[in-house]
Amino acid sequence: MRTARRLIESPHFVVSAVECADDHAGWSAPETSSAAQIVLVRRGRFRLESQGRQLTVEPTTGYLHRPGQEIRFAHPAGGDVCTSITFTGDVLTAGLDAVRSPAVRVDARLELAHRLLLRPGADPGFAAVEALLDLLLPALREQPQDVSPPGRRELADRAREAIVADEPGCASLTALARRLRTSPSHLSHTFRHHVGMPLSRYRNRVRVSRALTRLDQGETDLAALAAGLGFSDQAHLTRVMRDELGHTPGRVRALLSPDAGPCRPSP
Repeated sequence: MRTARRLIESPHFVVSAVECADDHAGWSAPETSSAAQIVLVRRGRFRLESQGRQLTVEPTTGYLHRPGQEIRFAHPAGGDVCTSITFTGDVLTAGLDAVRSPAVRVDARLELAHRLLLRPGADPGFAAVEALLDLLLPALREQPQDVSPPGRRELADRAREAIVADEPGCASLTALARRLRTSPSHLSHTFRHHVGMPLSRYRNRVRVSRALTRLDQGETDLAALAAGLGFSDQAHLTRVMRDELGHTPGRVRALLSPDAGPCRPSP
């Protein structure tokens, strides 16, 4: 079952909060959309199949749904909470045909802008939406063209899923390669080519996403947050978050506070 609630409506786009309670490993019936949509995940993960391509959608990877294109879904991990941005104007017309993959890479700055848009007390009429779109549209148009053979795409996707699901044996390249029954060098090369970053960087990106979730939920003990996410100490967490976001954990906590008032993160 899926429910949607409109948050923002303008002549050019509609932003909706979508909650899905589906829990099934099999594929759903095909769905289409009459307008271009981009979906960002706030909590949970699910599988998507479009034009013969399958991918895992989670907070670090959203998806583009083109008008008239069929998409199917599987929810082996249970329900999820997403934000759907439906473009009712011509905002996405330029260059849309050149985008081959449905995947939209969500870096940490874009994820923070997404969370700020949904923060209680935010100013969705201007600053928060502007900040999100400033990051979202370039992210869509700068997607690398995926020319990898299907076998390599599958290996990279399996590695991503293992890291996102926090499966045992994913703490190092060697352990993950052993789990996926391949060599560390082959996994490293394939992952970097397909995902666009080293495995270590992607693992940090996922951990920053989890940190954003915890801070969004009101976490105040930064030392405990660092330990719980597998960082060596609070200073390590601070360095990684500053590298990925341009902000320290304390600054992010302040930005996400319901009492922060209308704001947008600095570039």
